Amino acid sequence: MMTYKSEFLRTLESRGFLYQLSDAEALDKKLCEGPVTGYIGFDATAKSLHVGNLVQIMLLYWLQKTGNKPLVLMGGGTSMVGDPSGKDEMRQMMTPEIIEGNKASIREIFDGLLAFGDGATDATMLDNAEWLMKLNYVDFLREVGSKISINQMLTRDSVKQRLDREQSLSFLEFNYMILQGYDFAEINKRYGCTLQMGGSDQWGNILSGVDLSRKLNGAECFAVTTPLITKSDGSKMGKSVSGAIWLKPDMFSVYDYWQFWRNTGDDDVAKFARMFTTMPLDEIARFEGLEGGEMNEAKKILATAATALIHGKEAAEAAAQTAKATFEQGAIDLSLPTIEVSKADLNAGIGMLNVAVLAGLAGSNGEARRLIKSGALKVNDEKVDDERGTIAQANILPEGVIKISAGKKRHVLIKPI
Repeated sequence: MMTYKSEFLRTLESRGFLYQLSDAEALDKKLCEGPVTGYIGFDATAKSLHVGNLVQIMLLYWLQKTGNKPLVLMGGGTSMVGDPSGKDEMRQMMTPEIIEGNKASIREIFDGLLAFGDGATDATMLDNAEWLMKLNYVDFLREVGSKISINQMLTRDSVKQRLDREQSLSFLEFNYMILQGYDFAEINKRYGCTLQMGGSDQWGNILSGVDLSRKLNGAECFAVTTPLITKSDGSKMGKSVSGAIWLKPDMFSVYDYWQFWRNTGDDDVAKFARMFTTMPLDEIARFEGLEGGEMNEAKKILATAATALIHGKEAAEAAAQTAKATFEQGAIDLSLPTIEVSKADLNAGIGMLNVAVLAGLAGSNGEARRLIKSGALKVNDEKVDDERGTIAQANILPEGVIKISAGKKRHVLIKPI
């Protein structure tokens, strides 16, 4: 195994980020010679990124922390096409107005993690709409199309999997790989960027960009990908019962975010602390082999550190205190996630299955039924036995709310308005 000399690659390796490198020795040498400019692309398909994007965000964070320049590429142009990687069907089309709103919202996430500016290692946010939306189709075919191998494209996993499953792959989506490769060539030409990073599912797309940058610009460029992050039980990391773990607090509360990390399995605590916090590695090493109460304390440390990275130290500590008051002191903490319901609906009675789904404790009525059958669903800490039951005005506590729980760790307040 190669011993890296550059601080960036040493950091990635020690924290578990490295999976594939296109030319490890040459990239390591280049990183040692001075600041390297690297980028990762994010399509603006929602108002927030989610935990699944956090691995890539951390690559940009460590790129800057080790003295290099990160570029955040927003796909204002490619978001109008849609990446087919890992998808079984075509994405829904979005208007330019929706994409612009999503970009502005996502920028707020990066503002808390990267230092933006005009300096040699300051971050810059780009938008590929700047060059993609101005392309002349015939000129593009002559300049770029002649340098793209369809044979190679058909071997890329993102295309091959769709074809192997006999699922439709539109010409629009087929072009995504070409556009992503062209992005790298343009960013290389405009900003001297020589490194693109991404998840392992993007390896083929990134290599296309490396190859195209060489053919169009005569540039030596590099690719780095991260592994697919799974839990110790083999399941995909980053999903909850109610859906994605968003990084914006108005889409997924700080308290729920803290709880997501607090619920990490014992075997994943050290791994996730290395990847999703900035804690020193020697401190994380002490998590290995812990059991019982000591492991529970380690999970709280992980949860607070991971939450602080995205939402700030103050919000993270407040979430930790809320959890302590709720779980250890049996209190009703009014800073728990809260949903509002009309008094009229409450007077009429809201079905227990609907309550569980409304509170985000179950993803469907079927999931809610399973919670009830297992004895996990509670109203004001009392077990729910009847799936045909309701909550009503009589369930309102002196604090003016109704507490709905799934198990010991997930709680939501229902507030009448």
